[in-house]
Amino acid sequence: MRGVVLALCALFLFGFVPARPALAQTSGGATQAATQPDKMFVEADQLVYDRDKNTVSAVGNARIYYQGRTLQADRVIYNRNTGRVFAEGHAKLINKDGNIVYGDSFDMTKDFREGFVESLRSTSTEKTYFSAPHAEITQGAISVYDKGTYTACATCADNPTKPPLWRVRAKRIVHNNDEHMIYYTDAWLEFLGVPVAYVPVFSSPDPTVKRKSGILSPQTISSSILGFGVQVPVFWAIAPNYDLTWTPTYFVNEGFYNDFEWRHRLASGSYFIRANGIFQTNPNLFPESPWGAAGHSFRGSLETRGEFLIDKYWKYGWNITALSDKWYFWDYAFANQSSASQYYTETVSDAYLTGQGNDSYFDLRGFHFEGLTSRDIQQTQPNALVLDYNHLFGLDPKKTAGIGGEVVADFNLTSVSQQIASYSPVAGEGFDPATQLFDPAVGLYEACTLNNMPHYVPGTKAGDCLLRGIGGTQTRTTADLSWQRKFVDPIGEVWTPFVFARLNGEWLDLNTNDNYEVSNPGNGANYTYFNSDQTNFVGQVSGVQGYVMPGAGLEYRYPIFVNTSFGSAVVEPIGQIIVRPNNLVGSNSLVNMDSQSLVFDETNLFAWNKYSGYDQFETGTRANYGGQATFNLKNGGYVNFIAGQSYQVAGTNGFDQPSAVNNGLASGLETRASDYVGALTVAPLPFMDFTAKGLFNTQTFQPDRLDIASDFNLGAWTGGVDFANYAVQPVLGYYVPREGLSLNSRYQITPHYFVQGNITFDMSRQYYPPSLTGNNNVGPWAVASEGIGAGYHDECTSLLVNYSSVYQDIGTGTIVHNQTFLVQLQLRSLGDARYSQTSYANGAQSLDR
Repeated sequence: MRGVVLALCALFLFGFVPARPALAQTSGGATQAATQPDKMFVEADQLVYDRDKNTVSAVGNARIYYQGRTLQADRVIYNRNTGRVFAEGHAKLINKDGNIVYGDSFDMTKDFREGFVESLRSTSTEKTYFSAPHAEITQGAISVYDKGTYTACATCADNPTKPPLWRVRAKRIVHNNDEHMIYYTDAWLEFLGVPVAYVPVFSSPDPTVKRKSGILSPQTISSSILGFGVQVPVFWAIAPNYDLTWTPTYFVNEGFYNDFEWRHRLASGSYFIRANGIFQTNPNLFPESPWGAAGHSFRGSLETRGEFLIDKYWKYGWNITALSDKWYFWDYAFANQSSASQYYTETVSDAYLTGQGNDSYFDLRGFHFEGLTSRDIQQTQPNALVLDYNHLFGLDPKKTAGIGGEVVADFNLTSVSQQIASYSPVAGEGFDPATQLFDPAVGLYEACTLNNMPHYVPGTKAGDCLLRGIGGTQTRTTADLSWQRKFVDPIGEVWTPFVFARLNGEWLDLNTNDNYEVSNPGNGANYTYFNSDQTNFVGQVSGVQGYVMPGAGLEYRYPIFVNTSFGSAVVEPIGQIIVRPNNLVGSNSLVNMDSQSLVFDETNLFAWNKYSGYDQFETGTRANYGGQATFNLKNGGYVNFIAGQSYQVAGTNGFDQPSAVNNGLASGLETRASDYVGALTVAPLPFMDFTAKGLFNTQTFQPDRLDIASDFNLGAWTGGVDFANYAVQPVLGYYVPREGLSLNSRYQITPHYFVQGNITFDMSRQYYPPSLTGNNNVGPWAVASEGIGAGYHDECTSLLVNYSSVYQDIGTGTIVHNQTFLVQLQLRSLGDARYSQTSYANGAQSLDR
C-alpha cells in the first residue's frame, strides 16, 4: 500500500512517472526508463511535499531516471516553481555514455542537461578523470571546470589524497562532448603534484577520439650534422577512411624539411603515399661522394605501399620507394622513424598479383633494387620479373589404376637484367687499419679488374673473383613435375616412392660493351670493371639453351612410439635414395643468379634438390640418411633432435665443382660423404627454451657451422643468448672464422619499472693476423653494438630512456659509429613527447649517415 501511495504522490507532485513500486530496485527502474525514454522515473524511500516552498523531495536512496541518465543522492529536491532539481549527499550522475560525475551537490534543470556541480569528480568509461571545486554543465554537452584538473591516472586506492603521477591543472578546462575536444587555459603539467611545464592555451581530443584533426605533439631531434631540429606534426582527418599528416621540421644547419603522408582505406584494401624532402641550405656539410651527397641541393624520397583484394582468392599490391640519392635515408630518415630503424643497406620496390586457392598458388611479381651503401653502384643492381605457379593434384587410386598419391606441378619464370656485371673478391681481401676490420671491398679493386688476371675459368678451380650478377639479361623458365605416395606396411613402416622431372629453358643476352671506373679511397688508384670480363665466368655471350633432369627415389621412415612415466616419445629412423642422370640432359649456361645461397642443414637434408633456387640442380645418385626423435613431456614441453648425413653414391657431385659463385664449395656437401648436420630443440624447460644446430666435419667432427640460441624467463628477469661460429671459407672470400655473441636482457624491477640492455661481440677480430692488426690483440670481446635503457609503464604513462651504439659498415673504407640517445614519454589520452640525439663518427672525424 505504501508503494502505491508514493507512486501516486510522485505522479502528482513531480509530474514524473514513478518506478513500480517506489521501493523497486534500480535495475527495474532503469529497464522501464529505457523502454520509455521520454518519461522520468523516481525511486526513493519516501517522498516529502512542502506546500509553502512548492518543492517535492525524494529522500533516502533516491534515484531519478530520465533519457538514459540516472541521478542518485541521499536527497533529491525538485522545485516546482523554478523547474530545477537539487541533489545532495553522495550525489552521483550517470550519463547515458557511461561517464559518471560525483559531487557534493548538484543544481540541475529537471532534464539534467544544464546545471552546477560543487566539488566535482568525474570518471569516464575510458578511465580518465576530471576534478574541480566548481563546474558548470551547459546544453548537456559542454562541461566547464573552474580551477580544474585532468588526468588519465587512477587515484591511489591506499592513499586517495596522493597526487596522481601526472595531471593537467588549469584555470579553466572546457570539455565539449559534441566536438570531443578538451580546451585548457592557463595550464600547468604536474608530475606527482609538482608543476613542470606551463602552457597558456592548448587543446587535446578527448579519450573517445581515435582520429582527430589538429596539431600533434611536437618532437625534438639533435644530429651531429643537421644540428638541433624541431618538428610539429599536423594531422588532418579528412574523412573516416582517409587522412593526411604533414610534419614540417626545422633543422638549424639545413633549413626546413617537409614530410607528407596520405593514408586511404577502401572496402577492398588500403594504401599510403609518403613524400618528403628538403632544399638544403648547406649541402656541403655532408661528405663527398662516394661517402655522401655533398653538393646535392634538393634531397627527398617518395614511398607508397598498398594491397587490395580482388576476390577471396586474388589480391594485388605494391611497395615502391624512390630516392633522390642513396645516402638520403642514412641522413634524414631518422627524422621521422624510430631509432631502431635508421640503418639501411638497400631498398626493394615491388608490385605483385597473387592468387591462392585450396590446392594452387599463383604469384607474379616485379622487383627493383637500390643499394644504399657507399660501396653500391646502382648500375650493378638488377631489375627482375618473377612468375611462380604451383598446383597440387590428389589422385584417387580407384580412378588411376591404383596409382593414387599426389602430383605437384611447379612453374617458374624469371627474367633478370642489369647494366653492369657485379663482382666479388675471393683473393686479395684487404684489412682496414682505421677500423680494425677486414673489408672485402679493399681487395675488390685489385682482385676483380683486368689489371689482375686471371679470373675463374669454367672447368678449373676457383679464381680470385666471383661473378655475383651479370651485365645483360637472363630469362629462364622452369617446370617441375613430381609424384609421390605414402604406403604404410603392417608393422608401421612408411615407404614413400617418388618420381620427378625438371624442364629448364634459358635465354641469355650478355652486355659485353659497357664498363665503369671506380677509385680506391685507400690508395687513390683508379680501377676499371669491364663487362666483357663476364665471358671468363660463363663462357658465352648469348643464346638459347635448355635441359631435362628426371629422377626417382624412395624414402623410408619407421616411427617407433614409446610411452614412459614422464611422457611419450617418437623415434624415427629416416633413409632416402635419389637416382638422377650423372649430368644434365641437354645444355645449361653457367649463370647463377638465384641459387647463390646454399646452407646445408637439417631443413634440406632430405630435400630432392638442395640448391636454393632454379638456376642449379643436383645430378647423380645421392643417399640421405639420419633420424629424429621427439619427446613430448607431460608438463607440456618437448625435446626434438634430428641428425643425418648425405652421400654421393654415383655420378657427378655438382657441389664440388668450382663455379662463378663457388656456392657448392665449402658447403659441407663438396665431399662424397657430406658433413654431418644436426639440430636440438628443447622447449619449454621450466625457465628457458634452447635451440642448437650445426654442421660438423665428417673427419674431425669439429663444427664448421654452429648456431645456438636460448631464451630464458626467470620471472622478473627475461632475456636471450645467441651465438654463431662459422669456419673459414677461403673460396668464398672468408679468410678468418666468423664468430659472434649477442646478449639481451630485461629486468622488471617492479610491476611498473624495468631496465634492459643488449650487447653484441664481434668475436672474429681475435683471428686477425698480428701483421694486419699491428700486433694489437683485440681479443674475442670486441663490441659491435650495445644498448642500455630503462623505463616506466602503467595504465596512464610510458617512459623510455635508451642509449644505443652501433658500428655500421656503410661502404668502402667507411665504418661509422652510430650513437643514439632517445627519451620518449607517452601520456595516455594527452599525447607524447620524444627527444633523440644521434651522432656519427669515424675515428676523430664526424660523419652523418
